[in-house]
Amino acid sequence: MAHTHHAIDYIELPAADLVAAKQFYGSAFGWQFNDYGPEYAGIRSPAGDGEVGGLDGTSPPSASGSEGSLVLLYSDDLDASVSAVEAAGGKVVDPPFDFPGGRRFHFTDPHGNRLGVWSEPASAG
Repeated sequence: MAHTHHAIDYIELPAADLVAAKQFYGSAFGWQFNDYGPEYAGIRSPAGDGEVGGLDGTSPPSASGSEGSLVLLYSDDLDASVSAVEAAGGKVVDPPFDFPGGRRFHFTDPHGNRLGVWSEPASAG
């Protein structure tokens, strides 16, 4: 699946009950999933190549709306993206970390919106 530098690439939806969330989205929209254990399921791309999002069972939705979906951008150069976010006035709240699909970090923009940026492992180029 091709990714575009600094484009919205993936969205994570909080799911207090992962099984129920999978049943809902599968029934309502025909979504299919890749299971990564009891707390996370990737949302398969309708095109059949890769994933477009995920259901995160570790991050339940907030009634206040202050927590919610996590929009992820893709980056060809994660470290340069960290620098660009900081230079533009954003605040890195989770520095780069490894996850099964590569590396990513989370930040807040000057208005308090929380987003993430990810990149593939160096060998996946």
